[in-house]
Amino acid sequence: MEYLRLIRIHQWFKNIFIFLPIFFAGKLLDLHMVLISVVAFFSFSFISSSIYIINDYKDIEYDKMHPVKKNRPLASGKIKINQAFIVFSLLFFSAYFMCFIIQSWEVAFLITIYFLMNLAYSYKLKQIAIIDVIIIAIGFLLRIYVGGFSVSLPISVWAILVTFFLALIMAIAKRRGELINVQITGQTRKALNGYNLQFIDVAITVVSTCFVVCYIMYTLDPVIKKNFHEYIIYTTLFVVIGILRYLQLTFVYNKTESPTKVVYKDLFLQIDLILWLIMVFILKYLN
Repeated sequence: MEYLRLIRIHQWFKNIFIFLPIFFAGKLLDLHMVLISVVAFFSFSFISSSIYIINDYKDIEYDKMHPVKKNRPLASGKIKINQAFIVFSLLFFSAYFMCFIIQSWEVAFLITIYFLMNLAYSYKLKQIAIIDVIIIAIGFLLRIYVGGFSVSLPISVWAILVTFFLALIMAIAKRRGELINVQITGQTRKALNGYNLQFIDVAITVVSTCFVVCYIMYTLDPVIKKNFHEYIIYTTLFVVIGILRYLQLTFVYNKTESPTKVVYKDLFLQIDLILWLIMVFILKYLN
């Protein structure tokens, strides 16, 4: 169990973005493409987990002082550093082995970019306000590109912008949760010095607006309307409702320090997401 916590297997949920290209291309019933996407999913998951290990190693001292992060395997001492290094090596090389299986140098290149970018993030860039959240958002873009390149599918520019802004919302909301936690514990880190609640609240509002506008433009794209149905515009209702719920969790309940846990635990968001998926599926696969 501690090793699963070390590699943060629950964070693999983020990597479902890799399946979006085949989902929106109507290829979800193409077994060959699905299998390739599954392999790409594990490749990206392995490389992302290897970065989590590096990040935990880098932040051991800070994590020991954090009310929640002090229980992480490395910070708590439940897993030794040399044991973590072995796990890191297995994950790192397995990620590239998966690329070899699907014979995709594009995916290998993208996970290398992701690894190097997050390596820089762990050691320096996460200390620079704004740059830190942009790096997180770019990570989600790379997930989309991994999914597209692995099965040679094009990706709409509006889909890219939607993904970027959605990831940026979650990243900024995470920083807000950390700022709230600082007020409680008094423990902080350098990047948070470039933020305050007023700035973050305005930033979330601006980025949320950009996200909704881009999603509307995505549904109005002639190519998208042709591939789905003109009724695709009505999926915007679920998107707006989901954003409103996420903003409520952020501003009212202060529950977005861990975006992944929010999705896992919030029934409202889960129902909204399922309804959105059902409507998109009907318009694409049953139309």
